[in-house]
Amino acid sequence: MSEVSQETMMFKRQPDKLDVAETIKEVYAALEAKGYNPVDQLAGYLLSGDPTYITSYDNARTKLRRHERYELIEALVISYLKQIK
Repeated sequence: MSEVSQETMMFKRQPDKLDVAETIKEVYAALEAKGYNPVDQLAGYLLSGDPTYITSYDNARTKLRRHERYELIEALVISYLKQIK
């Protein structure tokens, strides 16, 4: 019979292979190019999870959905906090 370890395992999130900031920039540009207010559209998506807030132009919707909404919000908060320091 093998022993079961009683130690707490540590989970460390692996760095994302896809750059969240670059994705947000690309989606922002696609929304702007189609005449949408990027801030309103991104906020709508982040609050609701409804991908129809994001245009499919230039694959923006697909690009954004490669990231969890939590990742996107986390990146935006980190960026904002760096700006106000």
